[in-house]
Amino acid sequence: MKKEKPLVEALQAFVEKRPLSMHVPGHKNGLISTLPEEVKSILPYDLTELTGLDDFHHPEEAILKAEQLLSETYNADRSFFLVNGSTVGNLAMIYATCKRNEKIIVQRNAHKSIFHALELVGATPIYVTPDWDENTQTFNSVSLETLREALQLHKDIKAVVLTYPTYYGITSKDLKAQIDLCHSINIPVLVDEAHGAHLIASSIFPTSALQLGADVVVQSAHKTLPAMTMSSFLHIKSKLVNVEKVNHYLRMLQSSSPSYLLLASLDDARHYIQNYLEIDGNYYLNKRQLFVDALQTIQSLEVVEVDDRLKILLRVKGYTGFQLKAALEEKNVYVELADNKQVLLILPLLKQGQTYPFAEIKSQIKDAVIDLKKVQRTTEQNKIPSFEITKVVMPEQSFEQVEQSEKEWIPYTHSFGRISAGMIIPYPPGIPLFVPGEKITVSKLSQLEELLMMGASFQGQHRLEERLILVIK
Repeated sequence: MKKEKPLVEALQAFVEKRPLSMHVPGHKNGLISTLPEEVKSILPYDLTELTGLDDFHHPEEAILKAEQLLSETYNADRSFFLVNGSTVGNLAMIYATCKRNEKIIVQRNAHKSIFHALELVGATPIYVTPDWDENTQTFNSVSLETLREALQLHKDIKAVVLTYPTYYGITSKDLKAQIDLCHSINIPVLVDEAHGAHLIASSIFPTSALQLGADVVVQSAHKTLPAMTMSSFLHIKSKLVNVEKVNHYLRMLQSSSPSYLLLASLDDARHYIQNYLEIDGNYYLNKRQLFVDALQTIQSLEVVEVDDRLKILLRVKGYTGFQLKAALEEKNVYVELADNKQVLLILPLLKQGQTYPFAEIKSQIKDAVIDLKKVQRTTEQNKIPSFEITKVVMPEQSFEQVEQSEKEWIPYTHSFGRISAGMIIPYPPGIPLFVPGEKITVSKLSQLEELLMMGASFQGQHRLEERLILVIK
């Protein structure tokens, strides 16, 4: 068992010296903070790059050792800690592989950070539409046939960006073949594996994209490992992607004042998964099954299991996920997200001997469902895909052309056939419904209307409270 936590140990040794602060941050080890005492107690660890704590952007000591242990854990050529979330990893891997006006294949149900990266770089996205998954009632992954067709139509592709697993815990059965196909023509595969940092923990989980041969993989350690929010990993194992180029963009894009609390939590999360054993996985699997069995005894509640055993979907027939989410929150149970069909639960990656209040959660879910059934049922929702079922979608205009175009705000009900000039993102999960440069279709407008009626939250460029969206004039 690996006992080392080099960054945690360096931070702890520094704090134990009771150093006198004549440096940033301004809370001075918490002495002049007026935050609640529970928060103030950790502020002595909120340090900056001082002697003995290494340099985040040029590591030679504790941070270097911690990142080397991370590479060893995930069997990567090089791994990096990220303190600006997976967003900065997605930005860096695209900056490192594409230039302005170069083509890049992108899975259309990618996270908004991928689209932001394309816009910043000025690359030309070739969108490929994922398949529909009946089990989760969501879009899944891109098929091998769709990717092959896109590569045949566009011979000058510089990279392929895929999402694995999806937010809902669905994995692609074609990923290994897709990676091999791309590598056969020297095209790197970049994978947003934000929800897969735990996949290497045990054989009970799907295989990680890095193990399947992906060139660059970005993972949100904070989503499924015991790391603090904004803490992520980036791994490189490739002959096609330049490690130093990725590092160059990480130095540019990440904060010059990294949080040592986040860095320490990444070191701790790496230690947690590096020492996760098969016996831990079997223990977790048993606890999970007991929880699922208990949930399945709740009348009217449908439990949907997915590829990733850290995730579960819950539905109540005749009610939207938004309604179920509200009912659960009345009982102090907070889920990851809701959509028109269901809510998503992310379970804890338990080790042998660890406990979690599953019995209390089950009881609260049961009470929430009972209360929900007292509410008037909604009209049964039709399946309305987010994207057209087409093999390859070429954006009508590049991000740069959209930026330079004259724009106008119009009622979304009058926007059919127009070209979107703003990004409209139901959040969570953060997958854009409208992307700049795409034609607005009946399908997209129908889903927008449906989401608005259900009270969904949106990010991006919009004035939906006035029923207005931004289009090219």
